[in-house]
Amino acid sequence: DPNIIETDDMIKGMFQPVYFDFDRFDIKASERSKLQDAANYLKAHTDQRILLEGHCDWRGTAEYNLSLGDRRANAAKRYLGTLSSADKIETLSKGSLEAVKNADDATRAKDRRVDIIILKK
Repeated sequence: DPNIIETDDMIKGMFQPVYFDFDRFDIKASERSKLQDAANYLKAHTDQRILLEGHCDWRGTAEYNLSLGDRRANAAKRYLGTLSSADKIETLSKGSLEAVKNADDATRAKDRRVDIIILKK
């Protein structure tokens, strides 16, 4: 898969991102299967962990977006923790650091996400 980036430490792009509505951090029912896929992976690969990386679109202050990204990552962690071992899950907020500035609606929607990254070590 060309979308999968693998290094010695991690695998990015194996799972679809979990998307969020504007200024929200609740896990929508339509997004939950993505976290179920990650839980199934963790059960099959007990030596690995998962990093949930929270992202926001460009609107809002950097501080607010870091906080919102953190809430998104932790909401995903709480949900994933009900499906698998919570001690195998880490969170990180990128806020709007990687967001496209002055983006259109479709791009902003893609920036409001949690990326599911596999940690191999």
